[in-house]
Amino acid sequence: MPDEVLRVENVAKRFGPVTALRDITLSLQKGEVLGLLGDNGAGKSTLIKIMCGFHKPDEGRVLVDGEPVELQSVVHARSLGIDTVYQDLALVDELSVFHNMFLKRERIRRVPFPMLDNRRMRKLARGHLDEMGVDVPSVDVPVARLSGGQRQAIAVARTVFSDARIILLDEPLAAMGAKEGAMILDLVKRLKEREDVSIVMIAHNYVHVLDVCDRVNLVQDGRIVFDKPTSQTSVEELTELVVDEYRKARRAASNGA
Repeated sequence: MPDEVLRVENVAKRFGPVTALRDITLSLQKGEVLGLLGDNGAGKSTLIKIMCGFHKPDEGRVLVDGEPVELQSVVHARSLGIDTVYQDLALVDELSVFHNMFLKRERIRRVPFPMLDNRRMRKLARGHLDEMGVDVPSVDVPVARLSGGQRQAIAVARTVFSDARIILLDEPLAAMGAKEGAMILDLVKRLKEREDVSIVMIAHNYVHVLDVCDRVNLVQDGRIVFDKPTSQTSVEELTELVVDEYRKARRAASNGA
């Protein structure tokens, strides 16, 4: 499709005797927010790690902008505009907000000798966070002093700031209260309004997915068993589907015993 920015096609992944993914095909359109649902162990995180270059598929292929690509590493994927915000956020607690925004992307002033250009990094970080609507008291405070929602928002903003156009969010709402979760959902909505950033978001809460996502995929036992626009589904349908898949798995396990 002309607006397809990322495609995983017929991908399988095994870890020894364990099959994590079985013939997975997933597509992501430009400006789309795709919600990825599924139980723990269903294969969601493995799929994210293949899309970001951390794992290589045993079968199938990955296409970026319609072209087949063999992702060599996370750094290679990042060079193509694909970046991931993991649950651990990869923030350094002791560093300031603006230093975390430029982590491994530091601006250097080379006259009269090389040193960090803190003034410029501080100004750019403040402007970018304000533009994205991320509310932090100061870009000079250590991130350890911020709330979980603020920390998550900084990790997402850093990814956008580094020119990522495909963002993979690995359970951004995990262990967050209602207020902090709402902050991240609002941030995802603002990114969607830009129409130049595409997002895959792993989530567990069906209401959140229906609220911010354009489309939903449900992963069960290493397969995508459901793919629908969120405007054409409901919490009830998703719940019923999950229960049906669980019953099928139980019956299959019983028959194999």
